[in-house]
Amino acid sequence: MINIALTLVFSVVMLVFMAYPAMRIVDFIEKKVTLSEQVHNILLISITILLSLLIGLFLKFA
Repeated sequence: MINIALTLVFSVVMLVFMAYPAMRIVDFIEKKVTLSEQVHNILLISITILLSLLIGLFLKFA
């Protein structure tokens, strides 16, 4: 249980820093495929959360 809590603490901190890479990734995807604004926003938020969780896992277990 403590591992999950520490991973989430690390991930919450990284949310701010992962916003820019997520914007760049979504812009790259948008150049390849046309996206509506709603899909763009959902993709941006989900990639931001995914990247921050991945960094949080890396910080916890590496």
